[in-house]
Amino acid sequence: MDSEFTIMAVHAHPDDEVLGTGGILAHYADQGVRTVLVTCTNGEQGDGPGGVKPDEAGHDATQVSTGRLEELRASAAHLGITDLELLGYRDSGMVGWAANEHAESFCNVPVDRAAARLAALMERYRPQVVVTYDENGGYGHPDHIQAHRIAMAATELSGIPRKLYYTAIPRERMAELFEYLRTTGTAPVDFEPPADFGTPQELITTVMDVSPYVERKRKALEAHASQGDNIFMLRMPEEAQQRAFGQESFIRHLSHVTVPEGLENDLFAGLR
Repeated sequence: MDSEFTIMAVHAHPDDEVLGTGGILAHYADQGVRTVLVTCTNGEQGDGPGGVKPDEAGHDATQVSTGRLEELRASAAHLGITDLELLGYRDSGMVGWAANEHAESFCNVPVDRAAARLAALMERYRPQVVVTYDENGGYGHPDHIQAHRIAMAATELSGIPRKLYYTAIPRERMAELFEYLRTTGTAPVDFEPPADFGTPQELITTVMDVSPYVERKRKALEAHASQGDNIFMLRMPEEAQQRAFGQESFIRHLSHVTVPEGLENDLFAGLR
């Protein structure tokens, strides 16, 4: 593929880039496509050294963000990402956390202000394809929802992207994965996905086989070692990791080009 092609992934935190888009970023980078990762926050609400939580004594937000950004750079190197852009906003934390109320938290930044910065990056990199979260941020995280909002606003403001996709977790595949984990006794004891978790298969427009990049995704995820307690997929058996990491799915939300009928297997379909 010609180097004039560019894909931009807009994510909320360091480590979000791996599971839903790590394979496609590695895949397209290997094809010579410019791969731009925009990370909106510095991840201050992640775990500190020794697993110290944000609400516990000894949690240093500045120290956490510095470490997580170092991990992000290591992850990006494993995936072959060509350009990493940091918006530098403050992590808002999960729904209901005290950090939600901080005036400088990403979820409280005016959308037009953050979108203008992202639109400027779109002007610089000229991505034909943009990937971000759906309206609910995948699972309701305030920063994921805000990332969706600014990606949509920046796309409209710049008028540059020709296609825009939402990351998706296929409901059926997730159910199969957890059934497999239950049979092997390795399902996380503190999480049982609700019946409506994930995206129904009929809404998914694009599925990419990224099985050649499973090992690179694993290494990228391992690079985020400080958050290991929260990444249960690293504790799954190898067979389960192959199932979980080997395919990435998307919903095509916007396209200004004619796309082929049926399920896409290329985010650049219709652009080349």
